Parts: sequence; structure tokens; C-alpha cells
Amino acid sequence: MILPIERLSAVARGNIYHLKITLDDVEPSIWRRLQVPGDATLGWLHAAIQVAMGWTNSHLHQFTAGKKTFSDPSFAQGDYEDSPEVLDENQATLQQVAPKSKCVLGYEYDFGDSWHHQIVVEKILPADPSAAQIAQCLGGARACPPEDCGGTSGYSDLLQILGDPGHEEHESMKDWLGRPFNPNAFDQERINRYLRKLKWPRTTQGQLGRVLMQRDGVKGIR
Repeated sequence: MILPIERLSAVARGNIYHLKITLDDVEPSIWRRLQVPGDATLGWLHAAIQVAMGWTNSHLHQFTAGKKTFSDPSFAQGDYEDSPEVLDENQATLQQVAPKSKCVLGYEYDFGDSWHHQIVVEKILPADPSAAQIAQCLGGARACPPEDCGGTSGYSDLLQILGDPGHEEHESMKDWLGRPFNPNAFDQERINRYLRKLKWPRTTQGQLGRVLMQRDGVKGIR
């Protein structure tokens, strides 16, 4: 049973989680290791994942924990007959849905391209009252795929085309990207710079959008 956040005892709050987040069905692997407060809501964790992985929060998302599904209720995903109940991600904390190390959660972003991520709780550390309530990237590998590239199969095709200057679509794909793309790029320091900008304990869609635009160098954003 998921208890309301306000009913969590002080003793139960504040454990520190180490998570490994891996994008499914992509080789070589694209992954991030994050340290986050255990009392972070799944809504706040969504914001941290978007920043750390490199997504732009332009599509719907959901978490799965066992048979339970969590998302932002304002998106009203469960309007179809026989659709599973979608619980409020802002009322469920990480330590509620993944109370032990080795727990595994699912995270899907963009229901069209269907980017599935596996989130593994690698370890849970005792609470540290002096620790800042932020997400921290501890490691990772490779760049996030470009948005709207067609999921894992489309991304594989894109890499093949970009790697072959003689391919008939090479120039059109470069134009579509609109920027240089290095699939091996990973900048841990830069990720942490923007993770520190996420407001605690809740990041609104607007605030997350501003952080992501700053990260991606959108002009006019400070």
C-alpha cells in the first residue's frame, strides 16, 4: 500500500539511493548512475532522469513498479476502457515503491518511440542529515538519442546513416538534427550542474522546462 507522503515518519525518511538507469535495447549501453534522496517523489525522479539522460520532457512518461503504474495525473492517460489505474507520481516516493536494494522499476518515455528504461536500486545508504537534497550523477556512458528519431530501431538506422557519408540520406539526416551529434558524448560535470538546479521537493513542468532549455543552450533562457 502506498501511504500519503505526509504520513511517512521522520525515521523512514532520508535514506540515500544509488540507482542505475539503463536505456533498454540499445547497444553499446546508454546508462546513468544517480544518487538521489529516498524520499524523492517519482515526479521529482522523473525530472532528474530527464536532465541526466538528456531528454527534453516533450512527451508523456510513466513509471511501473510491479503491477502499479505511476505518472503525472494531469496528463489523464487512463481514459480508455480496461486501462490500468494510473497513480499519482507526486504522491509516491522512491523508498515507498522500491524499499530494498535490487528492486527494479520501469520508466517509459514517449509512448510513440517507447524509450524503455530499467531502474535498478544498486544500494541504499543510511540517511545523512548534512547531505543536500539533490540528485547527483555518479557515472554514465554515451549520449541520449535524439528526440523523435523513431525509437531504438530508428536510432540504430540514424547512427548507420550518420556514419556513412556516402549514404543518400546522410545530408538530410544531418539537416534534420540541426546540430553535431556525438553518440559517445557523456559530460558528468555538466549533468550535475543542471541537476543541482532542480527545485526540491517538487519541480514543476515549467521549472523543469527552464532547466532543460538552459542545458540545451536555448537562447533567451537564464
